Amino acid sequence: NKRPGLARLTEGLTGFAATRDLPTWSHRPFRDSEVQADQPDVILFADAFNRYFEPENLRAAARVLKAAGLKVSVARPKDGGRPLDCGRTLLSVGLVEEARAEAERLIAALLPHAEAGVPIVGLEPSSLLTLRDEIPALITDGRAEIVAEQALMLEEYIVRAKVALPLQPLGRKILLHGHCHQKAHQVMPDVQAALALIPEAEVEVVETSCCGMAGAFGYNRETVEVSMKMAEANLLPAVRAADDRTLIVADGTSCRHQIAD
Repeated sequence: NKRPGLARLTEGLTGFAATRDLPTWSHRPFRDSEVQADQPDVILFADAFNRYFEPENLRAAARVLKAAGLKVSVARPKDGGRPLDCGRTLLSVGLVEEARAEAERLIAALLPHAEAGVPIVGLEPSSLLTLRDEIPALITDGRAEIVAEQALMLEEYIVRAKVALPLQPLGRKILLHGHCHQKAHQVMPDVQAALALIPEAEVEVVETSCCGMAGAFGYNRETVEVSMKMAEANLLPAVRAADDRTLIVADGTSCRHQIAD
């Protein structure tokens, strides 16, 4: 309760919608020590959403990169304290100074790797792309720009670095939903290109706007109805129409929760 800005964080919230299933904490969250290598070829940025809710995604990403013969390390704080975060959740509720403090920790940890030309790869669009957008606006002394130049989504890295992977035929359809940040930063072509590398994979993009979840927006009692209307515009009808063998792919944590719910 002593954290600055906590009152603003909860201001205006009257509760979650009872119709929603809330995200579930993982009983085995991702630890930075799980993926560490000397002189890494690539740095994996473990965002808070995947770290604590879906750590299997980070472990899978590390396996993919290692299968390509790459040495992988997870970004760790220089002070040895709590895990790194991008500050996205703080920015989303207007806690700019708190977000700036988180960004400073993150940039301090990533800058040596970026200056050495090591790619910084992430999974969650709203977290990784914060390095390319909001953080350079918060930290304006040039350090954040250096990091931003090395920050890539996993699919961007696979396609642009021409990563060679031992891929097996899939023989299934992939229904792809793009996160709003991926669309805004023109990442979707690389996502499609990465999935197209899989032999015998038929990729279909659902033409949607926002999925409607948008962080906590879809969970609030006041906004859950609007959230569902947004999802029902295109996304959920396409998901329901897919057969049981179709894979539903969505990089965004919020998007996945909206679809699953």
